[in-house]
Amino acid sequence: MPFPAIHNTVPGRTGRSEARAMTATVSSPSSASSPAPPAARATGPLRLALAPPGSAPALLDGAWWPYSRDLAFELPLLIAELDPLWGLITRVTVNPTHWPVVPRKVPVAGHVVKVGWFLAEQDPHKLLLLSRTVGRWDLLVVPPQTPARTAAWLMAAASDPARRVTASTLVAEAPDLGPDLGPHFGPDFGDEEARRAAWEAEGGRSLSG
Repeated sequence: MPFPAIHNTVPGRTGRSEARAMTATVSSPSSASSPAPPAARATGPLRLALAPPGSAPALLDGAWWPYSRDLAFELPLLIAELDPLWGLITRVTVNPTHWPVVPRKVPVAGHVVKVGWFLAEQDPHKLLLLSRTVGRWDLLVVPPQTPARTAAWLMAAASDPARRVTASTLVAEAPDLGPDLGPHFGPDFGDEEARRAAWEAEGGRSLSG
């Protein structure tokens, strides 16, 4: 399983062939506050983990760990990575509970993606993507402020096809794995460390510990 700090360049598993019919509300919530100014945004490698190619459909197809709650900034980076893997992404929906501003559309290299939102109909910790050629995909959104070890557990769990739980259930079940890994947490923290973090959280003991 890929870990968040590593770009996943292997095609994901086949998405749902039929997207559930929904009519998204595309205006921003009236009570929304402005996202953090660009100077306050942290950036780095795209943090994305996808279920193994060919695995059976599950409630989640993987996880995404954005750096901020600014959809207009974060979504183009994600979709630019997913377009070659899943086919052209044409629509995205979120639950606005954790997104201060929901733009109507975001520009991605070569096309525009429509963005909508649902309240009761969509899990607040899930991102739903619709592809022109593949269908529907569902990603857990790891809260940006999550400590790295806990995020590692969430990324591994959401991309495990054997786990058939909702995004909010995973967030609620995520263990407290201690403080963040610090500034060196990045591309060198890979699959093995992600699996070890998840294993230790569920009662295992690290061989290196």
